[in-house]
Amino acid sequence: MAEIEIGMGKAGRRAYGLDDLALVPSRRTRDPEDIDLSWEVDAFRFDLPIMAAAMDSVVSPSSAIAIGQLGGIGVLALEGLWTRYDDVDSRLDEIASLADDEATARLQELYAEPIKPELIRDRIKEIRGAGVTSCAAITPQRLPQYADVLLAAELDLLVVQG
Repeated sequence: MAEIEIGMGKAGRRAYGLDDLALVPSRRTRDPEDIDLSWEVDAFRFDLPIMAAAMDSVVSPSSAIAIGQLGGIGVLALEGLWTRYDDVDSRLDEIASLADDEATARLQELYAEPIKPELIRDRIKEIRGAGVTSCAAITPQRLPQYADVLLAAELDLLVVQG
């Protein structure tokens, strides 16, 4: 795969999204025993080729556990609602019940609440406690502030979300 120059002496590889792929059926069927969908990140192996997005609307601690039990990995957003509030479900229900113009303002209010280090710790421990690989995302500017919490919680994989 060709590398692409991304600036300042750094290069990257082209990644493909679902819009870039076309799956065309073949006349020949494949024996499922001959197919391996697993993938690895460092010492971590995953049987399901899914890495769920670090978004409150996609990954909660419980969905990260369910995805992990199925063989994939869910990435928890460390700057989202799950690390700002104990009871996130009631807030998500509230947002879902609002009109679009009201929902945006309410989301801004909810995200103004400070991130709580103890909730970062608790959410990571909840995922790890279920026996699945814990993975979470944080932006580069907040990483120094929460690095000690992430290390103490024994996060398995960290996504630096730039």
